[in-house]
Amino acid sequence: MEKNIKKRQIRSDLLELIIVLSLIFMIITIYVPKAIWEEESIVENESRFNIQNIYDVEMFYNTLTDTFSADAAWAIDLVNAVRDSLYADSTYLDKRVLTLGDMEVAVDIPKGYDVEFDTTFGFPQTRRDTIIDTTNIIVMYSDDLGRNDTIFIQHKDLDKYELDSNFIDLVGTETKMRTELVNYYDSYQPSRSMLNCPLTKKPYKITISDKNSSVRVASPITDVYKERRYLIFSFKAHNHGYINDGVRSWD
Repeated sequence: MEKNIKKRQIRSDLLELIIVLSLIFMIITIYVPKAIWEEESIVENESRFNIQNIYDVEMFYNTLTDTFSADAAWAIDLVNAVRDSLYADSTYLDKRVLTLGDMEVAVDIPKGYDVEFDTTFGFPQTRRDTIIDTTNIIVMYSDDLGRNDTIFIQHKDLDKYELDSNFIDLVGTETKMRTELVNYYDSYQPSRSMLNCPLTKKPYKITISDKNSSVRVASPITDVYKERRYLIFSFKAHNHGYINDGVRSWD
């Protein structure tokens, strides 16, 4: 009798263990694949971000030199160097000879290069700024009215009015506070770390047309890329696409 009770207890404990393990396995099969899919999406977005940046660098390089470069690292160094020169001297425009390392490169820098660079290699952001507006109340003699007249002006214009022969007196000041929505770009400089696929660590493929009229930047992944996850799952990545003459494969 006692042996039968022990056997039933063992079977009961074993059944409970199987149920618990089944629940754990069910949870794993639900949440682990989702986490892997999210990882795949993150890597895909990072890779496409790199492809876009390399293509944009090639376009800026073309603007400066009227050609493309199969050496993306050199192209990055050049377009960044020109932007740095414009930081130092805003008049650094038109035809120049730029010294980069031990080489001299002829470039033609258009007006607005710095603005286009910062907006291309930047993330659009917004912020709310608190602005204090100061208004001055002054008395001026009005030739049209033939008498003194009270007018409201911005504080920054006070000096100009005080120099006017019709200025009589400053009689008051009003201050108001307001909030203004400001759009700006959080800019960055492209770097050599963007030149390699985050998965394969291989460089992106840069192809320049025979007539040097267009450029193509493509993912180096040719076959399906796989990595084992948690023994029974796999991380998979297909080719992340390309940009050919401004047309993106993933649009």
